[in-house]
Amino acid sequence: MFVNNNQSITKQMGTITGTEKAKKTKKGTKKNNVILREKELATGNKSLYLDIYRDGQRTYEFLKLHINSKARTPLERQQNKETYELAENIRTQRESDLNHKAHGYISPAKKKVSYCDFVETYLKEYQKKDIRMLKLADSRFKKFLAEDMPLVKIATLKINEIDKPMMIKFVDYLIDNSKGEGAHSCFQRFKKILKNAVERNLIAKSPADGVMCPIDKENVLKDILSNDEIVLLAKTPCQNLNIKRAFILSCSTGLRFCDVKELKYSDIDFATGKMTINQQKTGKIAKIDLNPSAVKLIGEPPEDRETLVFELPSYFGCRKTLKAWVSRANISKSITWHCARHGYAVNLLTSPQHPDIKTVSSLLGHTTLKHTEKYTRVVDELKKKAVNALPDYDL
Repeated sequence: MFVNNNQSITKQMGTITGTEKAKKTKKGTKKNNVILREKELATGNKSLYLDIYRDGQRTYEFLKLHINSKARTPLERQQNKETYELAENIRTQRESDLNHKAHGYISPAKKKVSYCDFVETYLKEYQKKDIRMLKLADSRFKKFLAEDMPLVKIATLKINEIDKPMMIKFVDYLIDNSKGEGAHSCFQRFKKILKNAVERNLIAKSPADGVMCPIDKENVLKDILSNDEIVLLAKTPCQNLNIKRAFILSCSTGLRFCDVKELKYSDIDFATGKMTINQQKTGKIAKIDLNPSAVKLIGEPPEDRETLVFELPSYFGCRKTLKAWVSRANISKSITWHCARHGYAVNLLTSPQHPDIKTVSSLLGHTTLKHTEKYTRVVDELKKKAVNALPDYDL
């Protein structure tokens, strides 16, 4: 049951004067206002919420603030009064934010929000699987400020103080301190953080708009594992057999780390040699053919088909073991888990069967061909390097 709070507030806070009544009736306008209301709960207590009406759209915001309808003692009545005052302050702030936003301005209170407070809240609420990359982007930004802009104190930096020149310097820093797609990927995640600040009406426009961070195509090639190198890794001892099996399976199927970590025996159809997974990154279903080597890596299914195929530590734990394993195999490349997916795609495109780009895109579970096209460019670069490596046949 929804109840207008005017009468209840009068009972809880005492008699309201004529002047106060006049003020209360002037909250917002008829069509664009934010009104504090109450919802009666099954316990008899009341939950406070905001009834927001803007430009023909009505929304509700529950404040998680509650009124004790059975307040008897002075302390309980005082707590109710303070709760109402807090709710009214929130109502006033929400209305101020909306009024400023309607005219293209940021409210004074939001201009004071620090970058650290904003990003901490954003990351706590973030639910998608690329949370690790967002945290990395935030960490790189803070490191950039400490190293290249020491006069800017991250602890006191306001979100609206981040400007376009700072973003241009940040891109330069990322390019100087990254390889392959690292700089581009990190900056894309940081732009995502700033986009959320715009959505929260903390800034009117993202300072990263129009700032580009190109991919270092030359260094992308260093992160490709050849078939011979994958065979070498398979023959090289690794301190964690589950990590070894899981990584080689990723090289054979193109599975991302997040998907191989959550892979269950129930995802495998051993009769047809197919694996069906719901990709965590895209939310799309991918059906992948398994060769005999991949089936062997997965092993015999237990009675409980919901058992994980691999018991793996955290991503960073796996990466540390992977680095030591690659070094033990005398492979002088900077290899991360995602390199398994890169190698799978490139090795398919350069195989004697020469599958077309649509086939490879389907095997990788890509949503569009544009994600697969980057691998055809890598193949072209590999061919070019192979031709340039031929000896000089000077007569």
